[in-house]
Amino acid sequence: MQTILKSKSNSVTIDTDGVFTIIGESINPTRRKKLIAAYEEREYDFVLELAKSQIEAGADILDINVGIPGIDESQVMGEVVTAVSEAFDVPLCLDSPNPQTLAAGLRAAPGRPLVNSVNGEEKALQAILPVVKEFGVPVIGLVIDDNGISMDPEKRLSIAAKIIERAGQMGIPIEDIVIDPLAMAVSADHNAGLVTLRTMALIQEEFGVNMTLGASNVSFGLPQRQIINQAFLALVIPNGASCAITNAVRLTSTIRAIDLLLGRDEYSMRYIQHYRSMQKRNG
Repeated sequence: MQTILKSKSNSVTIDTDGVFTIIGESINPTRRKKLIAAYEEREYDFVLELAKSQIEAGADILDINVGIPGIDESQVMGEVVTAVSEAFDVPLCLDSPNPQTLAAGLRAAPGRPLVNSVNGEEKALQAILPVVKEFGVPVIGLVIDDNGISMDPEKRLSIAAKIIERAGQMGIPIEDIVIDPLAMAVSADHNAGLVTLRTMALIQEEFGVNMTLGASNVSFGLPQRQIINQAFLALVIPNGASCAITNAVRLTSTIRAIDLLLGRDEYSMRYIQHYRSMQKRNG
């Protein structure tokens, strides 16, 4: 199944049978004081620095989140999307639970961006899906509902089914739904990774849709998070994950190696090209 995103003149296909797609996560103000200041001052040079570093490291798509208190998020989202789109020809993933903020970003974005995200809560379904339908864009669906986050894979599957069904009722095709089966911190529950993998297996068997993850969530609170994140990707990619919101600078090499070992990289070309680009970048 293919989910197609577009920028001004480029296209990225998230594909259940293709190579892994990287959604660069760095344009997110969580624990980033410098980015928060940039949003507050509406000066976006630092945003462009982050975008450039992620693209050069291998990000196929850029996630943009402007969620901080005390700003006009709709206005800032529109400005950031415009600034990034004028500087770089790469599809965007617009990250907000606010439909007005998403609409402002979608109006400013060229091509066909991805919306991050909707979930199974009634309030979210009613607020976000009409925006997705209006702009004709794909959306990430998180397997959370009005009861919160379940640790039962069957329950997560039922939430995915609800999102897909409700989207379909609005005329949003299944190929435009990218399900996030949820990666939770194993520091809080040692079974969290296993629950994610079992959820992925159920969703893959039932729907065959593209799946994404916040790949670094699994290691939260633990030392040497990079090792855990690398191991997690090596488990989820061959088990149905076709993209992830992650740090391209830290994890593209691992992802290229996994694709190579799964037979997705003819003559090792993508792996070698990435290696050479990193050698050139690091001088």
